[in-house]
Order: sequence, then structure tokens, then C-alpha cells
Amino acid sequence: MIWVDTIIQGILLGGLYALFAAGLSLVFGIMRLVNLAHGDLIILASYLILILVTATGMNPFVAAIVAAPVLFALGWLLQRFVLNRTLGDDILPPLLVTFGLSIVLQNALLEGFSADSQRISLGALETASVSVGSLSFGVIPLLTFASAIGVILGLNQLFYRTGIGRAFRATSDDATTASLMGIRPNRVFATATGIAMIVVTISALYLGTRANFDPSIGPARLIYAFEAVIIGGLGSLWGTLAGA
Repeated sequence: MIWVDTIIQGILLGGLYALFAAGLSLVFGIMRLVNLAHGDLIILASYLILILVTATGMNPFVAAIVAAPVLFALGWLLQRFVLNRTLGDDILPPLLVTFGLSIVLQNALLEGFSADSQRISLGALETASVSVGSLSFGVIPLLTFASAIGVILGLNQLFYRTGIGRAFRATSDDATTASLMGIRPNRVFATATGIAMIVVTISALYLGTRANFDPSIGPARLIYAFEAVIIGGLGSLWGTLAGA
């Protein structure tokens, strides 16, 4: 039973890694952009949720809902006015710009919040568990895994069942031809990054409630996300979940 428990706990932890990776996979699948600041954006979102919780006393889940539109706007603006200018046949400019953004975010968070680790409190829910026979599973890991499946399902429905999803696929296949059909690739890319930032907000909520975080741990989260995306297949959302 120890082996069974270890395997199941590892699968549940994979739900958190899938949330880290889903936004990265979405952005790469649409615009072939590797965002080296992705992990630091997760930490930024965790601090934003922490500020809302400590300043207003609201529930962390409510704080994440409030933070999501802010992060969507940040992602939209970042892509529209910065990252779109780096896209092209050469993969080096996006890597350099997002690497620089990563350094800026880390130092800004260090200046604003110090190097002390923080955590978002969920009260009694942090230690709540569900027992199945001789096995016991934490409620938060179960919620994390369920959220990961929900995010992947939602992104797939968005990608294949909606007008904006068709625009995503058309722009990903051939941005020039898509622009001739009336699609504006720059706005489509900005929307994709905004949606990825909503996923980042969800992952930041569970990261902040399950473990301590500080301004310097973003790159480690990025490595987990990269591993899941590469193992599962670049641009494949279900593959990302399996890889995680």
C-alpha cells in the first residue's frame, strides 16, 4: 500500500505541474513562443493573490477570481506591446526578451516583498483529507488535480469549439493567410497570452496554498512546466497533462 500511496500522490502532484505547464503549452502551440518568464509570472500571480487575501481578508479562491482579470490584462498588454515585436523566424529575440523580463520580475518582487518566503493560508482546508480504505488523500491535492483536468478540458473546448479557437488554429498554421481572411494575428496572440495568464492565476493559487514561495523560485517552476510540455509533446494540452 505504500507503493500505491506514493504513485497516487505523485499523480496528484502532477496536477499542479500540469497547471504550471498548460499556459506555456497554449502559448507555444499558437505562436511558437518560449516564455522564459512563465515561472516568474506564476510567482507574481501568487503575490497578487496574497496581497488581496491579506489586505481584504477575502477567501483565496475569491481572491484568485478577482486577480484573474488583472492577470489577463497584464498578459494581453505584455504580448500586444512587447512580445509581438519579437516574433519571427529567429527564436532568439523572444528568448532574450523573456529572460530579461524574468530578471526584472524577480528583482521587483525581491524589492517589494523581500526574500522571506510567504504562503497563502486556507485555514482548516489545508489539513483536510479524504480516506479511502487505508489510504488518505489531501483535499487540496485532489482539488488541484481536478482543476488541472478542468483547465485542460476548458482549453480544448475553447480551442476546437469556439470562434476564437478557430482564429487561434488558423493563426498558428499560417498567420499571413489568416490576416488576409480578416484575422488580426497580433490581437489573437495577445488574447492567447491573456488566457494563458488566467491559467497562471489558477496555478499560482494552488502553488501558494500548498507550499511556501519567494521571489527566486520562478525558474524552478518553469523547469517543471518545460518538462511536462516536452514529455507530453509541444503544443499538446492532453499530452501536457500526461507529461505532468
